[in-house]
Amino acid sequence: MNPFTYARAADTSDAVRQGSAAGVKYLGGGTNLVDLMRETIERPASLVDVTGLSREIEELPGGGLLIGAGVRNTALAEHRLVRRRYPLLTRAVVSGASAQIRNMATVGGNVLQRTRCAYFYDDAGSRCNKRSPGSGCDAIDGFNRNHAILGASRSCVAVHPSDMCVALAALDAVVHLRGDGGERRIALTELHRLPGERPDIETMLEAGELITAIELPPLSGEARLTYRKVRGRSSYAFALVSVAAVLDVADGHVRDVRIAIGGVAHKPWRAVRAEAVLRGGPAASLAFATAADAELAEARPLSGNAFKIELARRTMVAVLEELAGEIA
Repeated sequence: MNPFTYARAADTSDAVRQGSAAGVKYLGGGTNLVDLMRETIERPASLVDVTGLSREIEELPGGGLLIGAGVRNTALAEHRLVRRRYPLLTRAVVSGASAQIRNMATVGGNVLQRTRCAYFYDDAGSRCNKRSPGSGCDAIDGFNRNHAILGASRSCVAVHPSDMCVALAALDAVVHLRGDGGERRIALTELHRLPGERPDIETMLEAGELITAIELPPLSGEARLTYRKVRGRSSYAFALVSVAAVLDVADGHVRDVRIAIGGVAHKPWRAVRAEAVLRGGPAASLAFATAADAELAEARPLSGNAFKIELARRTMVAVLEELAGEIA
């Protein structure tokens, strides 16, 4: 590990002031960043510890929630209002990592965790454009069972690893940011970038900008929601495919629907094509299958992950059937 300095932020203003210097990284639970520092993939000159900031979950007027970026994943999953109003978020969080890691990890850190692509971690023997821009991508013709089928490029086929972010994408979550230029908000679905030619640039964050909170808008009282994760083993593992969905049905027809897919792209993938097919139509298996086909029509598999297309299709249909069945 390379030498670095450490400072604990007194408050948000102090964190942003310290974070504006070159080579600074914000430290949350450290469950991803410290690993990357040990592997010398991340080499910050300084760490600013923000774990003492924004650790509350507040109820907003109208029924939404404001979740501080420093809230631990376990506390988020166990919060009574999260469990009651957004159970898919609880389900997504507890399906990720081990209990020990969830006890340490923070919401802000989870949102910004980096890919678990093996070629990204193998800095001694593999080419990776995300780790070393311009070096190439050995995953494209390598072992790519876990890699992207949507939105990838010739520069990068890595996937975003977070379960929580898939749920947040389906919930229309809004990310609150604070930087030198003041405060701003951005939809979580717009925070992460597709790889294009610069997979090393992963988010729309500006230099030194700090995530302070995640806002969850209120849901319709008629909406049903769930999260389903498909993985290679029953103990903790990253998703091959996951689906978070919110379905609101009236008189047998879809009044509103939101679907996000994990494990298939460089970011949590919002299934806007499928949603457009479903809105106003019948809440029926045939319509669900048609919507899934529309979403996956542009999927481009690699040599080792063609199975993901059918897996994503079946998971989407099964989740929507489950939600429609609960309503019927």
